[in-house]
Amino acid sequence: MAFAIIFLAFMLNFIPSKIALALKLPLFLDSIGTVVAAMIGGNLPAVIVGFCVNAVNGISDTATFYYALISILIGCMAAIFHRNGFFKHIGGIIAAILVFAVIGGGLGSVLTYFLYGYDFGEGISAPFSLAIYEHLGFSKFASQLLADIIIDILDKTIVVVCSIAIFRLMPWSWKDKAQRLFLFFPDADGEYRQILLRNNIKRSLIKKVVVMVIVAEILLGTLATTTGFFLYREVALSKFTDIANGVTKAASVVIDSERLDEFLEKGKTAEGYSEIEKNLYKIKESFPQTMYLYVYKIMEDGCHVVFDLDSEGGAEASQPGEVIEFDPTFVPYLPKLFKGEEIEPIISDDQYGALLTVYKPLKDSTYVAADITIGSIAADEAKFVIKLISVFFGLSIIIMSIILEFVNRGIVYPVNRMAMASMQFAYNLERGGNAGLEALKAINIRTFDEIENLYKSLVKMGGDSLNFIAQMHRQNERITNMQEEIIVNFAEMVEARDISTGNHVKKTADYVEAIAKELQKEGKFKDILTDSYIKVLKRSAPLHDIGKIAISDLILNKPGRFTDEEFKIMQSHTTEGKKILTKIETNASDMDEGYLKESIEMAQYHHEKWDGTGYPNKVKGDDIPVSARIMAVADVFDALVAERVYKKSFPYEKAMEIITEGSGKAFDPVVVEAFSRISKELYDERTKLQ
Repeated sequence: MAFAIIFLAFMLNFIPSKIALALKLPLFLDSIGTVVAAMIGGNLPAVIVGFCVNAVNGISDTATFYYALISILIGCMAAIFHRNGFFKHIGGIIAAILVFAVIGGGLGSVLTYFLYGYDFGEGISAPFSLAIYEHLGFSKFASQLLADIIIDILDKTIVVVCSIAIFRLMPWSWKDKAQRLFLFFPDADGEYRQILLRNNIKRSLIKKVVVMVIVAEILLGTLATTTGFFLYREVALSKFTDIANGVTKAASVVIDSERLDEFLEKGKTAEGYSEIEKNLYKIKESFPQTMYLYVYKIMEDGCHVVFDLDSEGGAEASQPGEVIEFDPTFVPYLPKLFKGEEIEPIISDDQYGALLTVYKPLKDSTYVAADITIGSIAADEAKFVIKLISVFFGLSIIIMSIILEFVNRGIVYPVNRMAMASMQFAYNLERGGNAGLEALKAINIRTFDEIENLYKSLVKMGGDSLNFIAQMHRQNERITNMQEEIIVNFAEMVEARDISTGNHVKKTADYVEAIAKELQKEGKFKDILTDSYIKVLKRSAPLHDIGKIAISDLILNKPGRFTDEEFKIMQSHTTEGKKILTKIETNASDMDEGYLKESIEMAQYHHEKWDGTGYPNKVKGDDIPVSARIMAVADVFDALVAERVYKKSFPYEKAMEIITEGSGKAFDPVVVEAFSRISKELYDERTKLQ
């Protein structure tokens, strides 16, 4: 299927471009398939399609191959634009068109300018470029750039509109299969991205890999281009050196070395001078790169001219016998030149242009020299570098895209799936991690390498973690049950000293739980009364009267009214309870802090009153903890309906009358209101158990 998608996208590039060419339209229309491939399959199919079109067209027109980089870059940008939703709104579409035009027109203009020797070339934009150059007075490069961008804006507008239309008309099943083939599972990846964002992970693994690949590609491209440039320069100079050596060698054959002094003295009047000069002209004309050909005798006072041929467009030839001052360029070589020794070719760049000069010794200090123009090297080097950059980066982007695809499939995607499943496993751990573990097992990674070993270790660790957590839950549940049982028994032991309270401990705990749930149901104290908090309240309730352990049995079980002194002692059970529980909290730091905190608050404040007339601290209103406010109602109600040594039990109606009358005085009105709705049910349940 992958090949079918690439082939169809290739035809969407190839056919419209040939139609535009046949109709002589000022358009390229060779990127529709590239953009469509990017939209349905991402970066890889887009760059392959873009490259293939230029590669096929390059068979008949080699220069077309160098424009493959442009098509590849358009494919990369199209994939980025589609992934970021640019093609879904008009602003993004316009931005995409402009970027494509800058890539196609701007970069294409640079390639055209260098490939065609700093001229307009023969492309679609050539007539338009020439018109801008002639009528607006722009430079050749500026004219070419402006023309290419203007034409490309129109071209890329048609390309983008057609691509979006094709993509939207394409059946969803086709797009879904293509995306699953090239992009794996987009929805799962989207969910993974949400998890990354939720965990403040800004750089995913694939982004890091892409950055490293891009940096490596740029460094490698720079190295390759620089190396290629110097190698090309070396080869080019070597070629021109060979030409110069050929000229000087041919000239040395026709020159009679034994008569050089005679030629220097008599000049053109010497016998045979004119014939040798004619032969030298023929040699010079046989090598078009030769600008100057001359024979000099190097002496202390300068260069003595023996032969100096005229050069079209160059300096006027010197006459035999003239003495020419030494050029500063040759000063370092004078010691060897005076001795008639060979010297390395000399490169100079002065008023005569860029030249390569080769000196061949004839006799004594007389040399035949050829100046070869190397001005074309700069243009050839620029053209070579542009071609090298275009081919290298075009092919390297494709290679890197393929490598990234393998990295994505073999490393990044499996790691992402493991990370996503692990995160889901961690999030679901407290709620029961079996589903998360099954999801982790379901991804079933088979890469046959370290990634698979990591996956197997992760699955095993997840299973072991679940077993350990289950075991811990069982142990915690057992400890909690034991703890609650000890607490209740301890509280009952304390209450058992008061022969009148009966099962007051259990009753008040049940009342506290029921009142708290009713308040929660009504939305009261919703920031406090959570499910876990209500459980803590019920566990804490039995300890509210633990301070009675410090009260004498004589006072605790006195059948009559307390004296003022006895009542003061009885009131101290609140502060004594706080002391006992605070000491336990200090010495048992590994216990549930919330549980002990509520126990302390209940013990200390459950006899405080809403209007501030309670004890021991006379706090009032919202300054009384919610737990103590609830306990106050539960404690008094159970005391009213229970039979004590000093009184008989009150009927339900009388007890509720007292509770209601205490609303806003002894009790929190909100708590009383909630209790009044459930009190009858609680009373009936209590009566049944008696």
